Order: sequence, then structure tokens, then C-alpha cells
Amino acid sequence: MSMIQTMDVEGGDVEGGDVDGGDADGGEPLSLHQRILSDISERILSGAWAPGHRIPFEHELTAEYKCSRMTVNKALSQLAKAGLIERRRRSGSFVRRPQSQAAVLEIHDIRIEVEALGLPYRYERVARHKRRSSAEDRRLLELDSNGPVLALECRHFAGKRPFAHEQRLINLAAVAEAADEEFFAVAPGPWLIARVPWSAAEHRIRAVAADGHIAAALDIEAGAPCLVIERRTWSAEHPVTHVRFTYAAESHALVARFTPSQGQPSPSRGGSRRKMPHGDIL
Repeated sequence: MSMIQTMDVEGGDVEGGDVDGGDADGGEPLSLHQRILSDISERILSGAWAPGHRIPFEHELTAEYKCSRMTVNKALSQLAKAGLIERRRRSGSFVRRPQSQAAVLEIHDIRIEVEALGLPYRYERVARHKRRSSAEDRRLLELDSNGPVLALECRHFAGKRPFAHEQRLINLAAVAEAADEEFFAVAPGPWLIARVPWSAAEHRIRAVAADGHIAAALDIEAGAPCLVIERRTWSAEHPVTHVRFTYAAESHALVARFTPSQGQPSPSRGGSRRKMPHGDIL
């Protein structure tokens, strides 16, 4: 199931001279509505404005861009619809923090899952490769061109046993600073959540039989049943990452709780439940 939102920039918002002189490439002139959208989204997506950062108030943006308050309000409303900012009555607008309930399954930190089981957590980076995207990379990330990607393989442990195997692609065109991160000390998931405000996510869940590589990584028999959770995330219209988590089926379960009125997982459980290797559900 996908919940993908894109920011629809309308080109016809010109109010009483609210038009900029043109873009940097000498193309068609930008309306101030478009320039406000572009400026704010660029600051958010570049990380200059981190999650929780307060956006200038409407009257401040009106003065900065010398435009009507209606133009500013329309731009901010569109940014909120795209999932980049959150508008709070009487408090202003803020860069949106990652929302765990924006998709059917939460985007979570595996460390928290393991520690909730009462077991020590350990993370291991197995491999890291920076490369031009292959055809398969472009399919997984939904990229249009063969730009640079970072491929990572990691393992997450619960106590002495492997808990999850992670295979991840990061679109370096969207997250350039990931190219300089080795990911020895920190897992890529929490690293990305702390830096990139995601606006949409897509999850796929399937059962597979462990091949030799996965069997060795999870310390299980080849052919053993596994649960695979694949996720793609976007920041506005930009693909950010594709990740595949593989768990031994005997030690992992997912539960989503829905309400008739909302059709969304109940926030009380975060949409998932974990099962210990010996079968006790926590």
C-alpha cells in the first residue's frame, strides 16, 4: 500500500505584480508563490531547516517577498499538504517531524524494538558501496536517471542472536551528506530520520525462503521461512531510500490495529508486535 504525496506547484498564481524576474536558468519567470515554495522546500530538503524548525510567520514572509498575505498563505498550505511543514494555530508553521502513523506501519528504530524485549541491542555494518545506480537500483528507488546511490548491508542483533538483516539504498541526489557517512557507529535508519523530513512512505510485506546469504546472516537454515518488509520513502517528490528488512519468521510477527472511524493503525501499539525466539509475544 502506498501513501505518496507530491507537491503540485501551480504556475498561474500571479497577483498584482507578484512575479519574480526569472529563474536562475533564464527560463520562464516564477510567480512569487512558486518562489516561496521553492525557497522553503529547498531549505527543508537540504537540512538547513531541521525537523521542528519554525518557519517565518506569514507577516515576515509577506515583508520578505513583498507580496500579499494570500500568496504566502497559499504557498504554506501547499507545503503542508505535501507533508513538509505542519501548521499550528496561533503558534505558526514548523518543519514537520517524521510521523510514525503516516503509513500503515510505523517507521521505527530497531534498537527500540530490541530493547523493548529486554535484550541488549547491537548493530553491525557489513558492507558499504557508493556507485552509479544500476537498472535494479533505479527500479527500487524509482529514479529517472543513473545518479549516485549508497548501498548498505547491515545486521541488527538482539542479545547474541541476529534479529534483522538490512539491505538499503540511499539516493545521494536527495541526501548528499550520506556519501561521507561510514555508518559504523550509527544505523542508517535513525541517521536518515534525524536529517530528512520524509513526507510519504510505501510498505510491502512478503514471505520468502532464506537463501544462503540470508541464512548465514540470520544464523538460520537455508530455506527457512522469513518475513520481508520493504519500504520506500520520499521527501516531497524526491525518492530518499529503499530498505529491505528480513527477519526469521519464527521470531517475528506484525500486528496492525485499525479503528472503523479512522481506518488507521491504533497509535497505542504503533502497529507492530514482536515475538521472542522462544515464542513469547511481548
